[in-house]
Amino acid sequence: MKFTIYQETRTGKRANNEDRLAHCYSRDALLMVIADGMGGHYYGEVAAQIAVQTLTEAFKSEFNPRIRDPFMFLQKGMLNAHRGILDFASTHHLQDSPRTTCVACIVQSNVAYWAHSGDSRLYLLRNGKVLAQTRDHSRVRLLVDQGVITEEQVLGHPDRNKIYGCLGGQQTPEITFSHKTTLDAQDVLVLCTDGVWSGLSGDLMAVALRTADLVRAVPQLLGQAEARGGPHADNLSMIAVRWEDSYSDGSSGGNSVITTRTMPRDTVTTKLEEFGRHPSHKTELTDDEIERAIEEIRSTIQKYTR
Repeated sequence: MKFTIYQETRTGKRANNEDRLAHCYSRDALLMVIADGMGGHYYGEVAAQIAVQTLTEAFKSEFNPRIRDPFMFLQKGMLNAHRGILDFASTHHLQDSPRTTCVACIVQSNVAYWAHSGDSRLYLLRNGKVLAQTRDHSRVRLLVDQGVITEEQVLGHPDRNKIYGCLGGQQTPEITFSHKTTLDAQDVLVLCTDGVWSGLSGDLMAVALRTADLVRAVPQLLGQAEARGGPHADNLSMIAVRWEDSYSDGSSGGNSVITTRTMPRDTVTTKLEEFGRHPSHKTELTDDEIERAIEEIRSTIQKYTR
C-alpha cells in the first residue's frame, strides 16, 4: 500500500475534548477510526476512548496481514465497544451510560469498507467532488429525507444534536455499512466529527483537499470550521488519507508518503493518544485519576479483544 495520512483534533471553544481518533496499518491493511463522546464529567471521553481503542486493539489481534472480513470486523468491533461502554457504566454505577458516535474505515487491496453509528461522517472525495458520504443517524437527517426541512436548515434546527444511533446507551446501536468501494489513485477519504462538517460542506473539503498537502490543508480546514463555529465551537477532529496506486519513491506536494510494502507481515504501526495524554484533551482530572481511568479502559477493552 502507498498513501499519505494526517490526523488532528482540537478542543474548539469547549471545556474538554471528548473526540478521539486513531489510525493503524499493517503491510496490507489500513484502519481509521473517529469517535465523538457524550456524557457528563469525563465519561464521554471514556466512551470515545473505549470505541477507538477497542477497534485498534482488535486490528492488532486480527490482521494477518489483512483483515479476513472487513465488514464483520467493523461490526464486531463496534458492538464490543458498545458492550465495553455499558460495562464501564455498570462498574461506576452510572444512571445514564455514556455514549459515543463512531465512524471507522478499513482499506485493503485498494478497496475501502466503512461503517458508522451516529453523526460522525466519512466522505470519499474524487477529482474535487464528493463521490460518497455517510448519512447521519440523526433527527434532522430524517427530516431532510422526508422533505420536511432542507439541507440549509439543518445547522440552525433545534434538534440538530439529537442522534438515534450511537455506541453506549440502552439500545443496541444502529450501524450502517458501505458497499465495497474501489479506490482510484488520488482519492481522498475524510473521517470527521460534527464539529468539522457543521462548519464545512463536503464540496468545500473536496476542493480544498484535491491536490493540497494534507499536513497543511487539514489544519487550515479545522481552523475554518472552528472560526465558523463561533464562541461555542464544538470539538473538531479529522483524519484524511490520500490513496496512491504506484510504488514510485519520493513524495508529492510536501507530503510524507507511507509505503508499506517493506513492512514485516507481523507488524502494525498505530497512532493513538492514550486517555488524558493529548495536549488538546483538556481535563480536570488529577494525574492519579487519569492513571486509574487508563487502567479501567485497558481492563474493559481486554475483555473484548482477546
